[in-house]
Amino acid sequence: MPAYAIVEVEVTDPEAFEAYKAKVPGTIEAHGGRYLVRGGATECMEGDWNPARVVVLEFPDMATLKAWHGSEMYAEPKAMRLRAATSRMIAVEGVEA
Repeated sequence: MPAYAIVEVEVTDPEAFEAYKAKVPGTIEAHGGRYLVRGGATECMEGDWNPARVVVLEFPDMATLKAWHGSEMYAEPKAMRLRAATSRMIAVEGVEA
């Protein structure tokens, strides 16, 4: 069953974040993942949630998502993101197609 990483990001260092954005796609692809959303326009439909930037990643399953997040390959880009932005991330299982 597919799994998704949903990330809310507030960029604090745009130059460093651009460097992160250049490094991370290969780590996602190497783990069978892909971007579904990458920082497009957002509009609050209910409540008061107004994130500056949202990213949604799809992976084949939760184990693969967790393997990517904890991988040596992603360690450097992850550290770059943590220095360049504040973020919150959740992992959620999808439904069988």
